[in-house]
Amino acid sequence: SHLEEKTQWEHPKSGKRKRVAGGLPYGWEQETDENGQVYFVDHINKRTTYLDPRLAFTVEDNPVKPTTRQKYDGNTTAMEILQGCDLSGKVVIITGANSGIGFETAKSLALHGAYVILACRNMSRGNDAVQRILMEWHKAKVEAMTLDLASLQSVQHFAEAFKSKNVPLHILICNAAVFGVPWVLTEDELESTFQVNHLGHFHLVQLLEDVLRRSSPARVVVVSSESHRFTEIKDYSGKLDFSLLSPSKKEYWAMLAYNRSKLCNILFSNELNRRLSPHGVTSNSVHPGNMIYSSIHRNWWVYTLLFTLARPFTKSM
Repeated sequence: SHLEEKTQWEHPKSGKRKRVAGGLPYGWEQETDENGQVYFVDHINKRTTYLDPRLAFTVEDNPVKPTTRQKYDGNTTAMEILQGCDLSGKVVIITGANSGIGFETAKSLALHGAYVILACRNMSRGNDAVQRILMEWHKAKVEAMTLDLASLQSVQHFAEAFKSKNVPLHILICNAAVFGVPWVLTEDELESTFQVNHLGHFHLVQLLEDVLRRSSPARVVVVSSESHRFTEIKDYSGKLDFSLLSPSKKEYWAMLAYNRSKLCNILFSNELNRRLSPHGVTSNSVHPGNMIYSSIHRNWWVYTLLFTLARPFTKSM
């Protein structure tokens, strides 16, 4: 692993172990860097690496039982990931939690003891989601609260309502998003994809930052997408082009607007982590996966058709 700068002898999923057979190949030498990490020098080819060249000559060791953490793969469910975790006393806010990934996250956290607030635009659907969770465990601490990210005033009201509860906030998951929607301006005169996917969450985090700090250790999780790779928000001179963030109807393309909003998510999360991590609040952005079937495609029949055709090959909720 060049990220951790070490060689791992145990398979991360199967738990099978290997062991070294014999010494280093001719011309190789083992050294230690200033951080105490072992690396290897190939004097013949004049190169260094953290990859142990003896990996080519390992033999099977006695297999060990893998831990729960080592079992994670494409078939792992949210409930399995949290197995054994006691989240009693933790307070969580999840935006867009009445369906899809947000609902599965909310359900899993609630069933492991957390007090979960489903921040939803549609309160009817939010309350339905609450009842579905309570049907699985009647003692779950879960409730729905109104939050419309397309309205900065709604974001303000939600933050004030949450603060009036006088509870801490340990986890804030910015999950809600729209995809493939036609061009429309919000009541704040901003393009809706940009405001719902990014700016609304940005404003929400700013309003709740003081609660997060007081609740440390706390975390913010921003659900982004690999789609961020396929766009740019700079002009030809390399400066931020604000006209690209909230474009006019003439310059609007739904897919590009989504990609830009996801890039903003990542830039925001990175900077948030830089500013707040010294205060005990971490922030991470996450790509939820290409092969997960959700309802994010619902706004255009073309995307619905494509998602339907791909569904047999995707991970089910």
